[in-house]
Amino acid sequence: MTKKERVLAAFNNQPVDKIPMGFWYHFSPDDDFGQETVNEHLKWYKDADLDFIKIMCDGYFNYPNPFIQTVTCADDWFNMTPLGEDHPWITKQIERAKGVVEGAKGECCVFYNVFNPMSLMRFGTSEELLMDHLHKNPAAVCHAFSVIAQDIKAMIRRLITEAGCTGIYFCVQNAEKFRFTANEYCNLVKPIELEILNYANTLSEDNIMHCCGWAGDENRYEVWQDYPAKAVNWAVYVENMTLSEGKKYFGGCCVLGGFDNRPEAVLYSGTKEEVQAETEKIVKEAGEIGVIIGADCTLPADIGAQRLLWVREKLDQLAAK
Repeated sequence: MTKKERVLAAFNNQPVDKIPMGFWYHFSPDDDFGQETVNEHLKWYKDADLDFIKIMCDGYFNYPNPFIQTVTCADDWFNMTPLGEDHPWITKQIERAKGVVEGAKGECCVFYNVFNPMSLMRFGTSEELLMDHLHKNPAAVCHAFSVIAQDIKAMIRRLITEAGCTGIYFCVQNAEKFRFTANEYCNLVKPIELEILNYANTLSEDNIMHCCGWAGDENRYEVWQDYPAKAVNWAVYVENMTLSEGKKYFGGCCVLGGFDNRPEAVLYSGTKEEVQAETEKIVKEAGEIGVIIGADCTLPADIGAQRLLWVREKLDQLAAK
């Protein structure tokens, strides 16, 4: 099988010649180095012998709508308007995605990292301001979410139809137990996330949902259980839900992950024997159908491709048995 065939077969719970794998890290979280950033993505893909490429949106975490800097009270959010699909914040990300897709030369699936509206708004303001305004005027803030979603949908359309991405890697966050009740999240945040995912699914049926465990706090992940994604990735070691458990929980869809991404974990700190033993353990627990080996989230930037090649070697050995 080709790498593309292998990943799409896993997405559709079909047999594969060997279990695919994918890992990623931040190349330059705060900057866009143009072609250099494109080259780094392609080099990582080849050096680690990955089965797909997940393009990072490094340099574009902040949603640069100038209106945000004028907000003085919660009611102001009703006046927010979109950036528009020709804004550099969108066009430059399309250029990056197109460069990576062209560099991959059709060998593999390529997914672009897309954040949800609330996270983009949080990156552009502050945790304190956003939560304060949500409590004071939820309708106004939800209006802002819908405005940001217009720009997100424009970008998704261009990523898939213009840049040639297979689909998106949609990051959902903000469902930590300290932040919202399940009902609050479902009323305030979920509707716009579902709108975006449903829109993405009209352009490609092959989209990944990432349930981010970045804060180290357990999420109310039940709020994401019915999100319509072909594959789901979550923080196994934060949510205490294994891949096989998650596969059942998320309706039998393809699951991506298995490794703890933190520096103290075996993938980053273990010996070759320990990494390969963990690989075999994950496969034994998760099975071989509808499974892609990866990590809970982004890896430390200095991990080095060799450690991923240890995983690749073990997956090859398991397939040969």
